Amino acid sequence: EVQLVESGGGLVQPGGSLRLSCTASGFTFSSYHMNWVRQAPGKGLEWVSTITSGGGSTYYADSVKGRFTISRDNAKNTLYLQLNSLKTEDTAMYYCSKDVTYCSGGYCYLLGGREYGYWGQGTQVTVSS
Repeated sequence: EVQLVESGGGLVQPGGSLRLSCTASGFTFSSYHMNWVRQAPGKGLEWVSTITSGGGSTYYADSVKGRFTISRDNAKNTLYLQLNSLKTEDTAMYYCSKDVTYCSGGYCYLLGGREYGYWGQGTQVTVSS
């Protein structure tokens, strides 16, 4: 029922920008916090950002704070992630997800792996010169 579909990934040079989108269906999008999580080659899942249901609050991992911006358009059931000033270490599969984090003290933490919550198929971001 729940479907999350990411798009917008691609190959960019260091310092470049990219905008990822996630279209959601099968649930009341406006009632849920949404998240972006990434997985770099050979590494585990890393929480990137969370936005509250109405879009009023946003949270970012220290590694992306100041460079990435999460947003949402509840009327369009769409989540976004604007990636600016990209670095090679940002190379990863980026996943849109729901019900995968707990948040406290200005940061959010993954509950575990993809067996928790709902995940999209991912979109690949490659930052390379």
